[in-house]
Amino acid sequence: MKELNNYNQRSNQMKNWKKIIILNLCLLALVPLYAEVTLPAIFGSNMVLQRNSDASIWGKAEAKSMVTITTSWNNQSYEAKSDKEGNWKIKVGTPDAGGPYSVNISDGQELVLENVLIGEVWVCSGQSNMERTIKKLGNKLPQGLNDILLKSKNPSIRLFTVKHEKSLSPQNDFEGQWEETNAVSVSSFSAVGYYFGKLLYETLDVPVGLISSNWGGTRIQAWIDEQGLRSFDPSILDYHSKGINQNRSCALFNAMINPMLEFKIRGAIWYQGENNTREAEIYDDLMELMVNRWRDRWSIGEFPFYYCQLAPFNYNRPEINSAFLREAQYEASKRIPNSGMVSLLDTGEENDIHPLNKVQAGERLAYFALKETYGIEGIVCRGPELEEMTIDGSEVKLTFTNDDGGLTDYGKGYKLFEIAGADKKFYPATAKYNSKQKALIVSSQEVKKPVAVRYGFKDFVVGDLYNCYGIPAPSFRTDDWAEEN
Repeated sequence: MKELNNYNQRSNQMKNWKKIIILNLCLLALVPLYAEVTLPAIFGSNMVLQRNSDASIWGKAEAKSMVTITTSWNNQSYEAKSDKEGNWKIKVGTPDAGGPYSVNISDGQELVLENVLIGEVWVCSGQSNMERTIKKLGNKLPQGLNDILLKSKNPSIRLFTVKHEKSLSPQNDFEGQWEETNAVSVSSFSAVGYYFGKLLYETLDVPVGLISSNWGGTRIQAWIDEQGLRSFDPSILDYHSKGINQNRSCALFNAMINPMLEFKIRGAIWYQGENNTREAEIYDDLMELMVNRWRDRWSIGEFPFYYCQLAPFNYNRPEINSAFLREAQYEASKRIPNSGMVSLLDTGEENDIHPLNKVQAGERLAYFALKETYGIEGIVCRGPELEEMTIDGSEVKLTFTNDDGGLTDYGKGYKLFEIAGADKKFYPATAKYNSKQKALIVSSQEVKKPVAVRYGFKDFVVGDLYNCYGIPAPSFRTDDWAEEN
């Protein structure tokens, strides 16, 4: 009898559990199930969206669900249905500069992005001289690191640093977050990028968003997509290599550029080339290719692209003269529309490949943006560029474009000119500026019949040729002789 009672008791318990399970299932059936909306890292609180644009916002949600975005700057709602994998993308109209605003995103569960600004967004990319942070320069800063950082607090400038990552295939996301500028965030951000954005804000008086995507010691090939490199030279794709590092072709484009391709930007600044000094003969082609591919993939037209020419440095490689790489960078600037190259011929350091003067690099890049992108009148962004060479006996006359206000050496003396005759041997030359002819007259007692002139065409020099706005000329040559000469 006792066993029968135990059996009946267990049977009743099982029936009760079944009733509870069925009841819970019925209740769940009455409640809509929503997967929380997720966004790539490039979207978040504190972000800056490009002003006066149709800004794309995308992410993941429940499959085939309706996603709604409501923007506080116009109280307007935008909708799109996610696909069978939950992917969705919505374009929202942005006004002129302003904020802070909020962005509400929902597929039933709400996600709110707060403290959002509308302004100017720029990508800052390249290798170590773009990546170099103010904190890493601290032991060489004469004015003191504390002074810079304490004055950096500005809620209208926002920073996003992409974490180092590499990939053999295109990725949809990376790691990083938007931050306001303050002593902590600025200390670990690109110094060149910060000084660029700081001058933009001070001049335009609109919010500025800066996205730093850099990796030191990398070749340009790593920043170009596979389709671009395949069209250039399939052998450059490194498929023979089993492993992957940051210099693998496409590896950084896949991991650190591809995830933000549809994020609306105004333009990009770039500082790279040190790891391509052995490939000067193809670098101009690769740089033109990279810019074209970025523009094609971003699908916002020929956005502004401004970049730094390498600063002089003693590479201690007698077989290579990095001036040829600087020349390739200059040649690229003439072939890439809506671009500009900053000369840093006067800011290099002989024994440090990472020159201290990042202020000049960032601000000279900003001059290009302010003059040629934003139309600020009364300033100059381009340095003197050789226009014509005329030989008159033992003298050479050089004229220049962008010689605004005339040429000057700021009292340094023109010490970087060399002249060669038909024997292709270069000798130091003297140069004097003729203000009436607006020309430099160059000569050397060693060369009676000159045929070629070079200026600053060595690994390490300290530039001394400027226009009167303080913009230096790049190194140049009038010959096309082989590198070993």
